[in-house]
Amino acid sequence: MQNTSMYENVTLNLNMTQGAGLPPTVSEILQTFAPAVILVDRVISPIWYVVGLIGNPISAYIWLSRRMRKNNSSAIYLGTLAIVHTIFLFLHFIMELNYAWDTPTYNKPVICALFNVLLIMPQYLTPLFVMAFTVERYIAVCHPFSKEKFCTVTRAIKVSVCLTAFSLSLASVQAYIWVYVEEHQSCKFAPHDDIIKFEKVWTMVTEMLLFFIIPVCVLVFNVCVIREIKRITGTVPVNSPQAGGGNTTSTITLLSVSFYFICTLLPASIVYALQSLLPHGTYPSTLQEMAVDPVWQRYFTYLTIRKVVEEICLSNNALYGYIYYITGPHFRKEVNKLFGITKCKKLVKKSSTQSPKSEYSLVSSNGKTQYDCVSTQI
Repeated sequence: MQNTSMYENVTLNLNMTQGAGLPPTVSEILQTFAPAVILVDRVISPIWYVVGLIGNPISAYIWLSRRMRKNNSSAIYLGTLAIVHTIFLFLHFIMELNYAWDTPTYNKPVICALFNVLLIMPQYLTPLFVMAFTVERYIAVCHPFSKEKFCTVTRAIKVSVCLTAFSLSLASVQAYIWVYVEEHQSCKFAPHDDIIKFEKVWTMVTEMLLFFIIPVCVLVFNVCVIREIKRITGTVPVNSPQAGGGNTTSTITLLSVSFYFICTLLPASIVYALQSLLPHGTYPSTLQEMAVDPVWQRYFTYLTIRKVVEEICLSNNALYGYIYYITGPHFRKEVNKLFGITKCKKLVKKSSTQSPKSEYSLVSSNGKTQYDCVSTQI
């Protein structure tokens, strides 16, 4: 669950509390009662945008290149996931302009519903794609004889298309929930009791399925993979061919991504679930009444904590490329090649006491130390 529902709740409150005229904006309310929320949005979120909009396109370019995706089905999932994250960060930036900076971006008929469909779709896709390559890695390690049948590039493309269609079908429900309210000149939940009730049930079901059950399943599959590798290989490195990671995408890279996904998503889901235990104050209420109402004050404290947790969750859409670079030698090699990064090797005079397997290249240099910068696989 990403940091969108907090604003949705506040927007719904405005529908209920204001009888006439334009209501105060979400930004004005949060600046009054929870300024830390606005501060986080205006300071931390842009950092994730810059980091993600640099790393994700590079990741997509490398994973989906012909060389990387050849006979490497996991590269299809990782490359597509990088594209999904790039799209989400762009849409999230548009949303932040609307709420955190009071700059109307999608407060128009039709665009309101369409934007919310597009915004939620990549949020659905992320856990599905992580689940897909986690299951694939489980099959490759724990059921190696089934690897040739299920872990193919063609199957990965078909699964990606099916997951995208499934996410779009789930996201399309947002077009029924969100409407443009002319009197408020803003995009809000449809102000109808039946739609409000439906939204609560729908959100609970999709949150439990995509942001709790799937992460737990990913955790279970990862534990099974680690136990199987430990049982079979003993001291063999986890990303060696013997450990089932002979393809370009190493097992340790996929496990790192999966665990980071779990660590960032489950806390946000738990915090989101706590909102039923921390209700807002009574209606109608003015800003002055909210200021002295302990229920409202507790609610705004909860919003502040939730924003911090969800902002950490937002990093899930920005840091995968850097995880690939740190944990994946093949991915790191391709990035270095893309940017022409070289590594300097120290060149010294060979002596009889030096082993032919010395760490440095050995050349005759009249006894002087030399350095030679050459392209190398890091």
